[in-house]
Amino acid sequence: MLRVLMFLVPLALSVYAFIDCISTKDEDIRHMPKPLWAILVLLFPLVGSISWIIAGKKRQPAGAGGSVWGGGGRGQWVAPDDNPDFLKSLDEEKKRDRDGDEDPRND
Repeated sequence: MLRVLMFLVPLALSVYAFIDCISTKDEDIRHMPKPLWAILVLLFPLVGSISWIIAGKKRQPAGAGGSVWGGGGRGQWVAPDDNPDFLKSLDEEKKRDRDGDEDPRND
């Protein structure tokens, strides 16, 4: 069993690092160009993978979320129940319905 783990763990690490490397945007890569990182990970699986994980990619701190109105501000999709603009539009629509105003979208 230990022999299998000694083979599978570095293989899984290499596959993860390679896929992470090729799917990372060019502006998020540090120190070397993307093709050089990919070659490093393929030629030296254990050392290249660990190097990629530690030094190859810009990482966000754990709490620097990816929501539009949270920490990241990168324009990622936000679920409607977390989107403050959507929730505000629901409140405005509810207020219009209570006041008896017509919905301007139904022209």
